[in-house]
Order: sequence, then structure tokens, then C-alpha cells
Amino acid sequence: MRFPFGQPVTRRLLLGGSALLGGVQVVRLALGAASAQPHGLGHGAVPAVSRQSVAPSAAHVAHGGMMTVGEVDAARNGFDPHTILTSWDTGEVIWDGKGHLCREFVVEASDKDVEIAPGIIFPAWTYNGRIPGPTIRAMEGEQVRIIFRNRGSHPHSMHFHGIHSARMDGVPGAGDVLPGGEFVYEFEAKPFGCHLYHCHTVPLKRHIHKGLYGTFIVDPDPARHPEHEAAARSRLLGTPENRGWQEFVMVMNGFDTNFDDENEVYAVNTVAHAYSRRPIVIDRARPVRVYLVNVTEFDPLNSLHLHGNFFDYYDSGTTLTPTLKTVDIITQCQGQRGILEFTFKDHEPGHYMFHAHQSEFVELGWMSMFDVRGEIA
Repeated sequence: MRFPFGQPVTRRLLLGGSALLGGVQVVRLALGAASAQPHGLGHGAVPAVSRQSVAPSAAHVAHGGMMTVGEVDAARNGFDPHTILTSWDTGEVIWDGKGHLCREFVVEASDKDVEIAPGIIFPAWTYNGRIPGPTIRAMEGEQVRIIFRNRGSHPHSMHFHGIHSARMDGVPGAGDVLPGGEFVYEFEAKPFGCHLYHCHTVPLKRHIHKGLYGTFIVDPDPARHPEHEAAARSRLLGTPENRGWQEFVMVMNGFDTNFDDENEVYAVNTVAHAYSRRPIVIDRARPVRVYLVNVTEFDPLNSLHLHGNFFDYYDSGTTLTPTLKTVDIITQCQGQRGILEFTFKDHEPGHYMFHAHQSEFVELGWMSMFDVRGEIA
């Protein structure tokens, strides 16, 4: 797709356009993929134009007005980035037919148009109709079964980062599923930590970038870690210790809307500036734990910087003691992930930014806010 003056649609042109149009009425264009999209990779984006004006939020003002204009229709998408933050899919505990207890999940791949920024429709491939896919959560040592059904138009799979046998690896010849087919992945949930899953069908960069990825959390079994039992119990979903925490899953991602192998939109949990327009509410009295995953394609690195605060970081979440202490930026390559822990208990209430420390990513959607609430003691 081209603008009327013939320039190709690039992320740098979008940045320049947003600066020029900052004080006037903005016309939003959905970036079409039909002409530039490689053959066989789904249908093109749907153009959309809007002149609706929206009152600026406090977060918008704090960011100098450099934000997308308008609202994304969460109902049409079928998912809300704010719901994704705390939505854990714990499956169903069943007997597996061999006399063993098993935690079973059902995941379906499908083609779906997703609005990733106001007026920008992306022809996605999804797990269970959302990007990222469901946050699958189990406890260390549990037997996990994932029934994977491919309702999409291309072969797909689910490759889990974790320990499992080669035949459960979700790669061609070991769990790759043709359209209309089904495969059952079975393995023990280990090691504990913050992991991910994604399609491993070739061309890999396109299958991941189109939206086939999600977070796989394995909570530690406190009985296996007596030396760090309190920390393990605080991570185990449903325990009194865990309920004292505010937990969020954040998947850093990007979208190449014209299929030139360069992203035009960046986000956490898919929708650009979702947590700037509506900041994440934080109870100042309770600590915060973030499961952070980077699945950004076409850029070698992504990052998270927390304003006015520092956090402890657990690389891959596979330790119960921090691998980094008192840092305010963490950088991850694609597939890298970890757990951030921090508190605002000694802070005054207010809006605290967190965002990528690649400035271009910020302007193109990866800017967020915490709305810290509570009275100062």
C-alpha cells in the first residue's frame, strides 16, 4: 500500500506522519497487506477510516500526545489486553486412561482478523482466537496433555519451551498438524519457570509473527524446594501466599503490517498503547510480579524499562532467588523471558510509565502505565 504521494508505508514514515498530525484531526488508515503479502499467507488487511476524536487521558498528556488515536474494538477482537494480563488457563484435571491424573488443555489454531491499533486490521493466525494465545499454567511435576486442533488454512504446531521427548517437540515430523488435523502433546511440566510456546512450522518467522505464540507458566512445587518454600508458595497459583501478589503476564510483540520484514506496530499483549490509554491499576500495598516474554519478530531485541522504580529479575523464572537484583531495564532477545518482582509500597500514588527502551518502539505502540493507588502512610 502507498500514500497518495507515492511513498511506501514504513514505520519511519508513520512516525513522521504522527508528529506532523499531532495537533490536527487524524485520518487513520489500515495498512493493507494484500499487495505486499507473500503468496499463501492469508488475506489482506481491511481498510478503515475514522475521524472520531477522543479526549486525551492523563497518560496521553504525560507522553506528550504521542499515542494512537481512537479505540480498538475489543468485542470484535474477541479479547481484551487487560483481561489477558490476569487470565490463566489451568485446564481440566482428568484421569488420562492409564490410571494417572493429568491436566488437560484444548487449543485450536485459526485464521482471524485482529485490530492491533485503532483502524489497523491484521490478518492473523491465532491460538484460541487471541494473540497471544492462552496463558497455560500448571504445577511442576504435573502431567500435561494439550489437545491441539488445527482449524487454520496452513499446517501448524505447538512447540513448548521446557523438557520433553523429541516426539512431543512440535516440529515438522513430531507434532506438525495439517489443516483439519489434531495432535495430542503429553509431557511432564518441568522445569518450573516462565516459558513460552509457539508454532514451529516453516517458514518459522511468518508463523510466529502472524500470532501463533503464548506463555507457558510452570509454578514451582513447594514440596520440592524446602530451602525456598516461602518463595515457591508465593508463585503457586491459589495459595494464600500467591493471592498476596498482583500477577500479570506481558508478551512483547510486533506486527509487520505490509509484510516487508519490518514492524510498523509494537505492543504488549498485541494492542498498541492499550495500557497507556487505560493504565494498569496497582494496589500500592501489594507486591507486583510480571511474567515477561519477548516474541517480537524482525527485531533482534526488545526491552522493558520501569520508571521511578527498580525490580528483581529471575531469568527464565527457573530460580527462586533473583538472577539480577535492583535493575530498572531488562533486555530480551526473541524467545527470552523472565519474572520481574517489585513494589510501590514506598511510592506516592500516581501514573508510572513502563515501556521499551527503544524509542521507536515506544512511539509505535509499546508505551504503558501503572496507575498506582493508595494513600501514603
